[in-house]
Amino acid sequence: MNLGIKLLVAEDDPNLGMILKAYLTQKGFSVYWAQDGVQALDTYQKEDLDVCVLDVMMPLKDGFAVAQEIRRTDRRMPIIFLTAKNLEADKLQGFEVGADDYITKPFSMDELLARINATIRRAFDGGRPEHNIFHFGRFEFDSLRQTLAIDGEVRKLTTKETELLRLFALNFNQLIERNVTLQKIWRDDSIFSARSMDVYITKLRKYLKADPSIKIVNVHGIGFKLTQEVE
Repeated sequence: MNLGIKLLVAEDDPNLGMILKAYLTQKGFSVYWAQDGVQALDTYQKEDLDVCVLDVMMPLKDGFAVAQEIRRTDRRMPIIFLTAKNLEADKLQGFEVGADDYITKPFSMDELLARINATIRRAFDGGRPEHNIFHFGRFEFDSLRQTLAIDGEVRKLTTKETELLRLFALNFNQLIERNVTLQKIWRDDSIFSARSMDVYITKLRKYLKADPSIKIVNVHGIGFKLTQEVE
């Protein structure tokens, strides 16, 4: 289930960091381990991540500061805090800066895995199975598993790619305005978010070339629609 999901673990304790990376890698995640807040942000900016697990107390930048930086450009990235603190005020601060969950040390690996998987499921709204699996052209798109399959070839999608394609699939052959797409997926319509959306649409178009009948059509100045061209 977790195969291909890219996960950032920011933990300055080298022993715990190595254990977390080894355990989560064994569970199928692609794990990026950062040992301070600056390295965590650098990894976030360079890699197309799906989940961030951030220790609160880190050198250079703490977990709260890292989360605030992430939330300036991405309001949907799942973020889980790890902390040795059990104070209510710290938990409230974590949620105020955009945390999806909060785990107090010490914790079991099974608990961490369950929290990560629950956060991933919530990121896609759960929903009924028929609203998570879509067929168009020769493609099968599973938004829960984040996969796009055609003729036996399966491609793993990122969180943003999945959210965007799911929105288009739910509205197949219907025009979706640019600002509506931005608000639903990026939660704002800033120039930065608009440029980010265009990058992701370009990626999806590249994937969809495997079936030339399936197109993401750009209606100039208005929006997009996922459609099938019939000969």
